[in-house]
Amino acid sequence: MATDMSPHPSRGSWSTVFTAERPRPEGIRSRPNAWWLAVGTVCFGAFMGQLDASIVTLTYGSLGTEFHASLAAVEWVSLAYLLTLVALLVPAGRLADAHGRKLLYLYGFAVFTLASAACGLAPSLLALVAFRVVQAAGAAMMQANSVALVTTSAPRERMRSALGVQAAAQALGLALGPTVGGALVSTLGWRWVFWVNVPVGLIALVGGHYLLPRTRARTAVARFDWAGLGLLAAATTSALMGVSAASGLAVTGWGVALLFLLAAGAGWGFVRRQQRAAVPLLDLALLRRRTVAFGLVGALSGYLVLFGPLVLVPVVLTTRGSSDLTAGLVLTALPAGFALAATGGDRLLPGRLPDRGRCLAGACVFTLAVAALLVVPLTISWLVPVLALTGLGLGTFTPANNTMIMGAIPARVSGTGGGLVNMTRGLGTALGVALVALALHLVSGGDVQAGARWAAAVLVAASAVAVASAWPSPGRAPRASQATH
Repeated sequence: MATDMSPHPSRGSWSTVFTAERPRPEGIRSRPNAWWLAVGTVCFGAFMGQLDASIVTLTYGSLGTEFHASLAAVEWVSLAYLLTLVALLVPAGRLADAHGRKLLYLYGFAVFTLASAACGLAPSLLALVAFRVVQAAGAAMMQANSVALVTTSAPRERMRSALGVQAAAQALGLALGPTVGGALVSTLGWRWVFWVNVPVGLIALVGGHYLLPRTRARTAVARFDWAGLGLLAAATTSALMGVSAASGLAVTGWGVALLFLLAAGAGWGFVRRQQRAAVPLLDLALLRRRTVAFGLVGALSGYLVLFGPLVLVPVVLTTRGSSDLTAGLVLTALPAGFALAATGGDRLLPGRLPDRGRCLAGACVFTLAVAALLVVPLTISWLVPVLALTGLGLGTFTPANNTMIMGAIPARVSGTGGGLVNMTRGLGTALGVALVALALHLVSGGDVQAGARWAAAVLVAASAVAVASAWPSPGRAPRASQATH
């Protein structure tokens, strides 16, 4: 169980009021289940993040009408947020390892909440995009620390259960997004899609102040690697913009190629910088650990499979005459299955089954499920069970995958590790959306059904990568990950 072991800040010093983590009240700190209170607090952020991810796309029509903007322009409301989030996750985790994960998490919630209110008041599309960038900066501080706070709060033997609850909170936000977003936009207007974050954020700020433990192990940062941050931001931004441009944006083929070349060059420069920097942004030694490297590949593949159907299913169903509400209800089967497996998997699977075995079992289940999309009719009666089975597999895979990764990372750099996990989640999310859109876009003649089969093939390929990431090394039996904190 986590305890607040760092020195108490001076209560009379104004210099520490906003720069030091405050201890939990003794009555909370001494409770046997105090770690569950911390996990529950983190779930607010997990819920908000996925709710925001799945709710904003429903505002595109209203934004285009109010601001007289094209769809390509309106898409930057999501794209700017995603690009900023992915670029800042690792540096936010690095800063949290040095200055305190609770501190950065609460500041992130404050920034996210204030920026959400500003988004709801935006007088123009340009202002809305700018406020979304600020909102993403706050989300990066939250998400970079969410996994670290869960794993450093929960007892080692309960880590997988705690991560499962967090994953279920994400799935709940994802499931409610289409329904809540549709209801808000059609009744109160698009601005309430952003204002709905404000009351949840205020509750989470108060809860985090009293319920989250202070950081026990830190890694001092003599100076920040700004050059590394710039190269990482350039690499991730160029790569995601290249995939998005190839998916149908008004960018020439040369422009797309240039974006990918820039991504490759910046990525190479980032690796070289991290190898030579006295204080690197990312310790590449972490990625030389097989469990971490393969686990991150699996996490990216899993989130690609999770978010790909969010684009595919509505396109397929609405083309056949179904309403947006019907498509949203069908999609709910995916996060519902995810939440069920993430919270109940420990009760259904043998307790002695190690994390790698759980990963492999879950990956095999969702691989078979998405493979079914290649052959079954893409109708509601088939899509609901296929999506539910996909969710069950992902809900089994994701908590065990995250447990293996975080169990192989030292506690003193758990913020950096959490940032890596969430960065791969963000990349997987973006690739799931962009690659499915690309598959639908590249099919000639606008044949949505043929495009859907190609999109399903993309999901099968990603699932196969997830299976490979969980496969035991030759001559080496799988074993449960061991936490180092």
